[in-house]
Amino acid sequence: MIDPGALDRRFRGESVGRALDLVGERWTLLILREAFFGVRRYGQFVRNLSIPRPTLSARLKSLVEAGLLERVAYAEDRDEYRLTQAGLELFPAIVVLMKWGDTYVPDPDGPPVVLEHSACGEVAEAFLACRCCGEEITAHNVVAHPWPFQDKT
Repeated sequence: MIDPGALDRRFRGESVGRALDLVGERWTLLILREAFFGVRRYGQFVRNLSIPRPTLSARLKSLVEAGLLERVAYAEDRDEYRLTQAGLELFPAIVVLMKWGDTYVPDPDGPPVVLEHSACGEVAEAFLACRCCGEEITAHNVVAHPWPFQDKT
């Protein structure tokens, strides 16, 4: 368990704060969600999200500047937006938010999107696991340490 008194204020929120400065705005996360599910063109984003065009333009520009999306020409005077590696690595965060939303603020008609795992055909159930031992990581079984971590072994 994290002992708040043992960690200085900067350590507790720095990484999360920096990430939220970049992707914490509602439209930004929804644009990324759409990009994960194959949307690439400006008109598709507008249609799927019912987002005001000036807002979409500003968010797409900031996502390109941040290196999460790249603009790629697909026709003369036409661009599309593709996820970069940094953008793709936000996929687990979006999936966990989807799961949380389906659990704690559910749609009465059920989840609007269910993810099927391509390898086995089953519904993908996301969870955070330790890469070393495979055990699920929860708020109750981790300890936070300031960096650089001094391994006790």
